Amino acid sequence: MGSATSSTQGAPLPANESSREPLLSVRDLSVEFRSQDQTLRPVDSVSYELRPGETLGIVGESGSGKTTSALALLGLLPELRDLRVTGEVQLDGRDLLHMSSRQRRRMLGAQVGVIFQDPLTSLNPVLTVGRQITEVIQAHTQRTRQEAQQGAIELLELVGIPQPDARVRQYPHELSGGLRQRVMIAIAIANRPKLLIADEATTALDVTIQAQVIDVFREAKTEIGAAAIVISHDLGVIAELADHVLVMYAGRVIESGPVDVIFNAPRHPYTWALLACRPRLEARTERLASIPGRPPELTAIPSGCPFHPRCPLGADKTICAEETPQLRPVGDSHHAACHFAEAVIQLDHANGEREAAVAK
Repeated sequence: MGSATSSTQGAPLPANESSREPLLSVRDLSVEFRSQDQTLRPVDSVSYELRPGETLGIVGESGSGKTTSALALLGLLPELRDLRVTGEVQLDGRDLLHMSSRQRRRMLGAQVGVIFQDPLTSLNPVLTVGRQITEVIQAHTQRTRQEAQQGAIELLELVGIPQPDARVRQYPHELSGGLRQRVMIAIAIANRPKLLIADEATTALDVTIQAQVIDVFREAKTEIGAAAIVISHDLGVIAELADHVLVMYAGRVIESGPVDVIFNAPRHPYTWALLACRPRLEARTERLASIPGRPPELTAIPSGCPFHPRCPLGADKTICAEETPQLRPVGDSHHAACHFAEAVIQLDHANGEREAAVAK
């Protein structure tokens, strides 16, 4: 399983994994930009490690910094004068943040595959899907056009697209949303990258197609032996795919741990609240629980713990409003940034108190 590691925003490696070299090492990754007289930080000192074959899930509400952190490590943020990315991102031993744009493009195209949320806007509408796959193959390999075309057909077959030899001649608008997302997966794995990043890749799909795409992603990842980062606000997707989870809030990692631990014994009130919002078959209620309030704007992040104004545990605790909690061990391979992490475990998950505390 994956592990997060850092002096400020991560966790030490479990002993049985410490000898394995990480494929991706992110240390104190921060994104900041000037807005009038303020310095804003949509990503604040995020650190983690990912080893070959592992899947890391990054979860949080919109605006938590999930996507921005991924775009920052890939060098895909806009090149603005007032925007600055700091920290260290090592991919297979090479520092991505200090490469030239050309070096980064060559490395990422061969070693990293990215699947974005909306394939219709990600795919080129005037090129056939086959052409878009062959271009990716030929840009990073010595394969001939004929070999690349055959590779495109094989990739479409791998991701479960029927009649792949006919589909390669079709345009994106001729395919359904589920098939377009399968094409995106095919493009992402075309050069057998070492790392796959899926950013809300199933959000725009209905439940049935979403389940199919999750299966295709899992099979494709296994086929090429890649590590993966899955970014989603959907806890069900994270539970299906991830080995290890980072929970982000206001640009910071506020909890990390193995997926089964995070889902069964959360130690941060925000994670606890997110889990309370999930629909459950056994629950007899007229409405789903919700977290009161909204995530803070970057221009108005609260002092102390940024979650404290919405927290069922910390609203009346002075320390929560004044002192920012650091990520600390709360169990084996489990870390949380909460002054009262030990109290979260006392919340009753079975009798509805979780829902009442969150919804009030």
